[in-house]
Amino acid sequence: MAGTGDRRIGIVMNGVTGRMGHRQHLVRSILAIRAEGGLPLADGTRLWPEPVLVGRNAAKLQALAEAHGLERWTTDLDAALAEPDAEIYFDAQVTSGRAAAIRAAIAAGLHVYTEKPVAADVAGALELARAARDAGVKAGVVQDKLFLPGLRKLDRLVRGGFFGRILSVRGEFGYWVFEGDWQEAQRPSWNYRAEDGGGIITDMFCHWRYVLEEIFAPIRSVQCLGATHVARRFDEKGRPYECTADDAAYGTFELDGGIVAQINSSWTTRVFRDELVEFQVDGTEGSAVAGLRRCRVQHRSTTPKPVWNPDIPATEDFRSQWQEVPDNAEMDNGFKAQWELFLRHVVDDEPFRWDLLAGARGVQLAELGLRSWADGRRLAVPELTL
Repeated sequence: MAGTGDRRIGIVMNGVTGRMGHRQHLVRSILAIRAEGGLPLADGTRLWPEPVLVGRNAAKLQALAEAHGLERWTTDLDAALAEPDAEIYFDAQVTSGRAAAIRAAIAAGLHVYTEKPVAADVAGALELARAARDAGVKAGVVQDKLFLPGLRKLDRLVRGGFFGRILSVRGEFGYWVFEGDWQEAQRPSWNYRAEDGGGIITDMFCHWRYVLEEIFAPIRSVQCLGATHVARRFDEKGRPYECTADDAAYGTFELDGGIVAQINSSWTTRVFRDELVEFQVDGTEGSAVAGLRRCRVQHRSTTPKPVWNPDIPATEDFRSQWQEVPDNAEMDNGFKAQWELFLRHVVDDEPFRWDLLAGARGVQLAELGLRSWADGRRLAVPELTL
């Protein structure tokens, strides 16, 4: 329980019956902060989050609230936004409903924290950013992959100059999502319907924008080939439907400094790597392979000298020639870590740079990726401002 000296803050949480909203944002972030007695603030008191669960399905909301000992839930977003203690609106609902809900929250005077993509197109995303600016409310967009232990180690290597001149970044992300007939799908069916905001380009290019630019360098051009490899799937009720959105994307990005990044994103690939996402970075002085948690390096001075000979079996254990990068710090859940930063941004006015304009940049890259695929050409990525 919160102590008498604690500051309470109401958080309207929309879309927490979904997989990500429930597991990462409610359970592993907000409820985890409560389990620790609240969030320490600059003045020595602790911030106690009071979630108000919002969604479309009353039965699911009630069951979720009861499972976690929470009392406040509703299917009426306007009523939740009008709660006297409501200060923050959080959105993890289906993409197609996000922009309208964020606009309503801004109009109600709440600060906004949201999943991606923030809107269906760049124009809509910039409209939200301007609305938040004009209303004087604070806004943040989830950039969770920056807080993954593996990518934090990779960022540390870049900042320390380990790579020398960085030449290339190669990323592999994805796994096989079952079609839903003989095995239940791991992702909701709307992900595969473009009319509902689905598609892996729309989903993942928002992530690749901040990963590439925050760790390496600004993106100057994009060339993308998308695909709908599986044309027919089965929804949550076992009904067949035709897929109208892309389930795989093969992107090439040119970064400042001549860095070339290639990232494959796929829900139609079977995993033969150590983690569901991995990035290999090659530079003049060394290379690294980073995933969700691990990061391994090979320096120039310890690089072996392989020789191509297809006539004999490989005799080298290439993986054993790499060195593990140590944690060197306690790394908490990435979603929780960013929630804590945003809460301190709202209450203590600490800096938080991932605002709705940052979210709009992610939407911009996704939009350009889709256009590149449609036009069959490379496109420049212009600066985006309000």
